[in-house]
Amino acid sequence: MSDYDVLVIGAGPGGYPAAIRASQLGLKTACVEKEKLGGVCLNWGCIPSKALLKTAELASKARHGSDFGLVIPEVGVDFPAVIQRSRKVAKRHERGVAGLFKKYGVTHLKGEARILGRGRVAIGDDEVTADHIVVATGARARHFPSMTPDGERILTYREAIVRDVQPTSVTVLGAGAIGLEFAYFWHHMGAEVTVIEGASEILPREDAEVAAEARKHLAKDGIRFELGTFVEKVERAGDGTRVTMQDGRTFDAELTLLALGIVPNTEGIGLEDAGVTMERGFVPVDGRMRTNVPGIYAVGDITPAGGLAHTATRQGEVCVEFIAGHEVQEFTADNIPSCTYCLPQVASIGLTEAEAKEQGIPYRLGTFPFLANGKAQGAGSAQGFVKVILGEPHGEIVGAHIVGAEATELIAEFVMARTHELTADEILHTIHAHPTYNEALFEAVAQAYGQTVHM
Repeated sequence: MSDYDVLVIGAGPGGYPAAIRASQLGLKTACVEKEKLGGVCLNWGCIPSKALLKTAELASKARHGSDFGLVIPEVGVDFPAVIQRSRKVAKRHERGVAGLFKKYGVTHLKGEARILGRGRVAIGDDEVTADHIVVATGARARHFPSMTPDGERILTYREAIVRDVQPTSVTVLGAGAIGLEFAYFWHHMGAEVTVIEGASEILPREDAEVAAEARKHLAKDGIRFELGTFVEKVERAGDGTRVTMQDGRTFDAELTLLALGIVPNTEGIGLEDAGVTMERGFVPVDGRMRTNVPGIYAVGDITPAGGLAHTATRQGEVCVEFIAGHEVQEFTADNIPSCTYCLPQVASIGLTEAEAKEQGIPYRLGTFPFLANGKAQGAGSAQGFVKVILGEPHGEIVGAHIVGAEATELIAEFVMARTHELTADEILHTIHAHPTYNEALFEAVAQAYGQTVHM
């Protein structure tokens, strides 16, 4: 008899939901975590960063109070209090995971795990056995030899999220979601911010038209962008940092943030010794999250489809439901929404317009600006637009892209439509409350068919 039916290694957004769901399904479950319950997402990523972004948004709104007829004195920033609030939010969620483990009977094992072989895992000096091992060890920030973080001035997201000293200037390397969110936060806290990106546009994985719209508004706010240019090295320079470009230019700032992607945490946990196939550090899995070794599964950022918390959560749920013997729809990466939470927000699902063209998919395009949306106008948040790519002749949701104030909330309608193979007809026959931001989704689809009455 094994000690557990399921042993989950890692308690991030892939691991802890997998452990809870497994226990709900009647499986004797334990979850190993060497640091904090909730992993990077709850403690150093998704959750505390959104607390910081809300402060930045409120500071920006307050500085434009006159636009709303309000007389607001000059806005000051208590930066340590801003960071402390975000830490309290993170701590509350960490305690919440502990409470859920207790509620559903998940055993929390503290320590560093190493797979010894099929069904055997060492945790420190102890050894436990399990019929099924789910590896959910997440990822860490990527860096290169010529740009190594020191935790003081050259930072990754992990140091930046807890640093409670207000910076005067920051250079951000990378214009993906992490880089832009920190850039937005620091800028509205009063820092001079320069974002450097090797690609020709920010958010390189997003639709080019949407990314350009986001950059236009961020630049108008005062964030500086250097695009299509590459970094040679990052080093300390006196009390600050110096970024040297391949073309010889230099950028000096108090801090430099390395937001250059992630590296999966797959070293030193026994995967290769157990015979698990690896590809460039990632663990290939099938649609039920099985590795090539029976009884060993992988979810989250260590898989090729990883990189987002909600991806990890869904993978974990699919994995343990399969283990429990349930009929499950295999996981696919086709319908994973992408979200960036600075303002304007960016959210998308499916193919970009360029990808649809490359794949030779016949489509029609619909767009609708928030400038023509009553709720957005009234809220003073009329930047951006909705863009939909609808397949011909059936009107399926090939792709949907939103840039605007509530983009990350609005995208769910298109995610549901695409996941359940709804078409433009279903959206056009759904009554959207007025006035709401989500009327813009309806209007974009209507515009594609010449049916909008508001543009």
